[in-house]
Amino acid sequence: MSETKNISNEAQWNSVYILGGIATIIGLIGILLDVIFGIVTGGNLSALPQTAIDRFALFQENPLLGLYTLDLLNIINQIILIPAYFALYAAHRKTNIVYALLALIVFLVGTTIFVTTNTALPMLELSQKYTTTTTESQKTLLAAAGEAMLARGTHGSLAVFIGFVLPNIAGLIMSLTMLTGKVFSKITSYLGIVGSALILLYIVLVTFAPDIKDMATAFAMPGGLLVMAWMVMFTIRLFQLGSLKNN
Repeated sequence: MSETKNISNEAQWNSVYILGGIATIIGLIGILLDVIFGIVTGGNLSALPQTAIDRFALFQENPLLGLYTLDLLNIINQIILIPAYFALYAAHRKTNIVYALLALIVFLVGTTIFVTTNTALPMLELSQKYTTTTTESQKTLLAAAGEAMLARGTHGSLAVFIGFVLPNIAGLIMSLTMLTGKVFSKITSYLGIVGSALILLYIVLVTFAPDIKDMATAFAMPGGLLVMAWMVMFTIRLFQLGSLKNN
């Protein structure tokens, strides 16, 4: 009876590995889309509309672009990657559970903050109301509400700093966990460590030193590529773990 229960438990963990691998693949596709959008739009934060009324106009002209510039795609990617981090935690549950759990918790907290502080959908709704209203007093109120939303959180601002930085800290912790957990290769771990460190540096520079944003971008590009390579490597290993559990 105990052996049957153990087999059932292992089968459940197997499904977690597979789900985590699938989620990471979808997340990678989302990251590639983010890169493509960034290239198409020029990736210049200072060129974005700076006032609520200009943001409303952008939403009316191109709703998808308006949502993208307020990090909706990043939000979706964060949510999609939750099963991936749970799978990484599961993979370390017998070797380094404490730090793997810490990384999972930090990622979940960061994602929660990121989602709850995001203003993309509220700004879309405000833009629609601003366009349809006919009174100047209402337009003034809606514009003020839009300015409050922008102050609450736009890409590269202090308001969204925690939501951006915590998931990357989680990636760094998970990469360090891999280094001692002996489930993933050291190459995989080093890719995550260096990539996450560079992304963290980029976030700090964009937030606190926007005048040197060109330097920040120089860190973001290699950091992003290394993190993507890290994700590819651990995804392959997750599928391997899933297959091994079935044998």
